[in-house]
Amino acid sequence: MHSPILPPMVALIAWTLVMLVWTIATRLPAMRAAGIDLNTLVGTKAADADRALPSQAQWKAHNYNHLTEQPTLFYAVCTVIALTGTGAGVNAWIAWAYVALRVVHSLVQATVNRVAWRLRLFLASTLMLIALTLHAALAVF
Repeated sequence: MHSPILPPMVALIAWTLVMLVWTIATRLPAMRAAGIDLNTLVGTKAADADRALPSQAQWKAHNYNHLTEQPTLFYAVCTVIALTGTGAGVNAWIAWAYVALRVVHSLVQATVNRVAWRLRLFLASTLMLIALTLHAALAVF
């Protein structure tokens, strides 16, 4: 039997892949519309795309990048919690709350991109991550 904290981890990985597909589906048409030929691009960076593409097309890419940053800590702490056998109950609920907040954060950033809303969602998800980290510390120390 697996730890109840593993499904939220898999759910956030799946959501990250959804955002990757949404990024590609949005950016490629935006690049074509901007006259960008992928075959001629050499050594570009994210800032180049930010200058060349409409903001709305970039919002999805920015969010995908965010999903590969702080959530790496989420995966690590959830792994510790699973390995210590403390992934049920409140920890599983906190993990699901983290995932839900990150999904809503993604939807806000990818659509209306209101910074104040994003900040509130980010802070709330960070509090969930802090709680999981404290619980992991209690389990291992």
